[in-house]
Amino acid sequence: MDRAQILVIEDLNVAGMMRNRHLARSLSDSGMGELSRQILYKAWWHGVEVRVADRFFPSSRTCSGCGELKCDLDLSARTYSCGACGLVIDRDLNAAINLARWRPKEPSTVTLLLPMRPPLLSTA
Repeated sequence: MDRAQILVIEDLNVAGMMRNRHLARSLSDSGMGELSRQILYKAWWHGVEVRVADRFFPSSRTCSGCGELKCDLDLSARTYSCGACGLVIDRDLNAAINLARWRPKEPSTVTLLLPMRPPLLSTA
């Protein structure tokens, strides 16, 4: 396989994160709507399915080595250290590995983002 067939992204509670004064400025400047629009467009262009992981899936707090759940992980912690297996890994890499392994509990509850085909331009 040369490229991804499925892309899994997180459904983040952006409105809730905007209430955190430390995150608000960065989030307001990030253009999350445009990012998701571009992801959908590029995925459609290349035939990649986009799935949305539930916003309560603990991708950052789950150890990608052993599956242990860490309940006390602050946003300021950039490294994930597992107390069970001793794994030390970058927090974002740990979350990415967990999202790559993510499977829905029930296939019918998966949110699939399927972009609309671009409208055809009429010459008439």
